[in-house]
Amino acid sequence: MSTGSSHHEDTSQELSLLQTLRLKGRATSDALASAAGIDEATVERLVDSAVDAERCTRTGQFVKLSASGKERLAELTAAERASVDHAGLESLYEQFDSYNNDLKALVTDWQMKDGDTPNDHADAAYDQEIVGRLSELHESFLPWLGKLAALNMRLAHYTARFDTAIDKVNGGDHSFIARPIADSYHTVWFELHEELIGLLGRDRASEAAAGRAV
Repeated sequence: MSTGSSHHEDTSQELSLLQTLRLKGRATSDALASAAGIDEATVERLVDSAVDAERCTRTGQFVKLSASGKERLAELTAAERASVDHAGLESLYEQFDSYNNDLKALVTDWQMKDGDTPNDHADAAYDQEIVGRLSELHESFLPWLGKLAALNMRLAHYTARFDTAIDKVNGGDHSFIARPIADSYHTVWFELHEELIGLLGRDRASEAAAGRAV
């Protein structure tokens, strides 16, 4: 029995690793560890075996998904999709919509003061109001994340990723609101949204057409 559960854990971690590589394009082992919610020693082991199996390539510190890695990811994603409670997930995804709309509006306001004026971040009160809105959104989103973790434990680590981003924002590092190459709140949100789209068997193009892309 224990072998089965450790095998499940391995495939779950492998899925997280390959998915993180797909989302990030390329990443170092420590970036993979924090984004996939897996300890660094396990990430090293998973990367070594993925490189041996030619599912990943390693150039210097960076790891990248190969074509056969993408095929393996598609297999693992399909297996996970088949095992998940779809009715529960659909219901959660409907609830996600309003949080997603709030985040989109907030990020737009962070980047632009109005349709024509980029936010130059010279107005501390304006920025602080958006930081406050993000903190409120985060607090209201946490119970939803808890329900998602109950449906799919592999995604439970997203709570810690969002917590880390909001802590950095509240600590004064506002680049963690929406900076693309960092694990900013917006980056983590985008990656979570991609996970949900994949689990539901949808695609980003149709989600964008429905107005749900971030």
